[in-house]
Amino acid sequence: MNKRSRFIIILVVLAVCFAFLWPSIVWYARTPKDQQNRALGSLEKIKDYSTLKASKELDKLMELANENPDAELDPSYEYLVKAAKKNFKATAKAYKALGQKAPETPSVMTVSAILNSFTGSSAKDDILKVIEGKYRDEILDAKNRYNSSVKLGLDLSGGMNIIVHADLDSALAAQKAKGDVTDEVEFKKNAMAQAIETLTGRIDKFGLTSPVIRQQGEDRISIEIPGQADGESVNTIIMGKGVLNFRLVDTEATNNFASYYAQNRAEAFNSDGKLKDSSVIPDDCEVFGVYRKDDYGLDERTGYVVVKKEVALDGSHVKTANVSTSRTGETEVTFLLDAEGAEIFAKFTGAHVGERLAIVSDEKVKSDAVIKSAIPDGQVALTGSFSNEEALNLQKVLRTASLEVPLEVESQQSVGSSLGEQAIQQGLKALAVGLAAVLGFMLIFYLGAGFNAIVAQILNMYIMFSVLSAFNLTLTLSSVAGMILTVGMSVDANVIIFERIKEELANGKSRAAAIAAGFDNAFWAIMDSNITTFIAAAFLSKLGTGSIQGFAVSLAIGVCSSVFTALVVSRLMFDFNTDVVGQKKVSIGWRVK
Repeated sequence: MNKRSRFIIILVVLAVCFAFLWPSIVWYARTPKDQQNRALGSLEKIKDYSTLKASKELDKLMELANENPDAELDPSYEYLVKAAKKNFKATAKAYKALGQKAPETPSVMTVSAILNSFTGSSAKDDILKVIEGKYRDEILDAKNRYNSSVKLGLDLSGGMNIIVHADLDSALAAQKAKGDVTDEVEFKKNAMAQAIETLTGRIDKFGLTSPVIRQQGEDRISIEIPGQADGESVNTIIMGKGVLNFRLVDTEATNNFASYYAQNRAEAFNSDGKLKDSSVIPDDCEVFGVYRKDDYGLDERTGYVVVKKEVALDGSHVKTANVSTSRTGETEVTFLLDAEGAEIFAKFTGAHVGERLAIVSDEKVKSDAVIKSAIPDGQVALTGSFSNEEALNLQKVLRTASLEVPLEVESQQSVGSSLGEQAIQQGLKALAVGLAAVLGFMLIFYLGAGFNAIVAQILNMYIMFSVLSAFNLTLTLSSVAGMILTVGMSVDANVIIFERIKEELANGKSRAAAIAAGFDNAFWAIMDSNITTFIAAAFLSKLGTGSIQGFAVSLAIGVCSSVFTALVVSRLMFDFNTDVVGQKKVSIGWRVK
C-alpha cells in the first residue's frame, strides 16, 4: 500500500469517526444543562412542558399585539415568520382558485400580521400548534442526540439497576386453562414483548428519566434508570398489573370538559396528572387521555375523554383479535370474547345502544366506538377511520389483554450520583495517568519514533470513543478499565515494530529500507498477538454479562483500533519524514545512529 492510499484511508477513518462522535460532542459539550434535563425526561413531561410554554408564549404575543401591533419580532421568532408567510401563500392560492383578488402579503412581518395570518375558528389552536412544535422539536432533537451519543453507565452516572423475572410458564399455564394456545413459543414471545412495552409505558409515564429497558435472556428484563429514583415507587410501578377494560363514555361530560379545558389548558391538571378541580366532571366519572401511535411509534395524546369509573367488561375476556376489511372497504378490528365475557357484553351493549364505548389500557383510551346494536354472540367488530397501522396497534392491545405475566424483582442495585462522579474522576485520572506514563516512556526510550507512538495512541483513543458512540454503547467503569488496559497493550505493536527497525538498522540498511523491512517483519507477530486477544474478548463479550461484557467490548474495540494506528498511521508518519521531510537517519533509540 502506497503513502497516498494510506493517507486517504486515514482521512476517511478520521472523518467517519468524527461523524460518529459528533452527537456525543454536541450532547455533552454544546447542549445546555437545562435542555439536557428536559430531554431526559419522560415524553409526557416533554409534552406538558411544550404545551405550557406555547400557552405562555401566545399570551405574551397577544399582549404585545395589543400594546404595539406594528412591533417586529426578534430573530428567535423566525419560525413564526415562516409559518405566517406560508399561511399568506395558502390564502392567496385559495382566493385565486375562487377568481378573487387576494389580500396583499405584508412586506414587514409585524406581530399583528403574523397573528392575523392564522384565520378561522381554529386560529388560536393553529398558533399554539406551531409554537408547541418549536419547543417540542428542540427537546426531541436533543433527545435524539442523546440516543446517538455515548451514554454513561449507572456506575458512572448513578441510578438504579433492576432485574425483573417474567414467569412465562405461569402465564402459559393460565392461558392453556382457557384452551386457546396453539403455539407456545409464539405465546411466550408475545408475552415478553407485551411485558416490556407495559413496563416502558408505566415507567415513562411516571416521569423517570430516560429508562433503558431490554430483554435479558429468555425470561428476564433489565431496567436501568439513571439519576435518583425511589426504589419503593419503582417497585410499585413494576409490580402493578396492566389493566385493559371497556368503559362507557359520558358524552355530555366529555363536551363540558372540552370547553373547560379550552379555557384552562395550562391549569387543568396538577403535576400528578389529576384534575385540580374535580367538580368539573361527575363523581362517577374520570378523565383519561386519548392516545394514538404517532409516526415514531410512540403514544401521542390527541385529546381527552370522560369515562365512567364502572368497568363494563374486563379485558381478560378477550380471546383473539384480528384486523380485516369490512364490506364497505373500511379497515376494522374484530375480537372474540369467551362465554362469560359474551354474556356480560350482550347485556351491556343491549342497554347502551347509541352510546360510545372506550377501550382503556393502563389509563389510556386506545379507541372508542359507537354501540350500534346489541352484540349477543361475543364477536365484536370495531370500525372507523382506522389506518392500517392504527388497526394493527389496536389488535396488539386486544391480543395481549389477557397475557398477565407475573413479574418478580430478582435484584435491585442503587448507585448514588456522588459515587458516580467520583468514579468518573478516578477513571479519567487513571486513564490520563496511564496514558501519560506509557507515552512518556515511549518518548524517552524511543525518542523521535516515540512521538509517532504518541500520535498513534491519541488517535487510538479517538477511534475507540467514536466506535462507542457509533454503536450507542454504554461507558461503564469496566469499559474504562478495558481502555486503560488497551493503552498499555496497544504500544506492544509499536515496540515490536521499533525493535525490528533497530535490527535492520544494525544490519546496515538505509532509513527507508529499515522501516519497510521492520514493518513487514513485524506484521504477523502483531496480528497473531492481537487476534488471540480479540478472540478472548469476543468470547467474553458473548458469554459474559454486565461488567465483564463492558470490559470485553472496550478491549475488542481497542485491539482493532490499535492495530490500525500502529500499522497504518505510524507507517505513514515514518514515510512522510523519509520522503517529504527528507530525513536520512531514524531517531529510534539512544544507541542507534
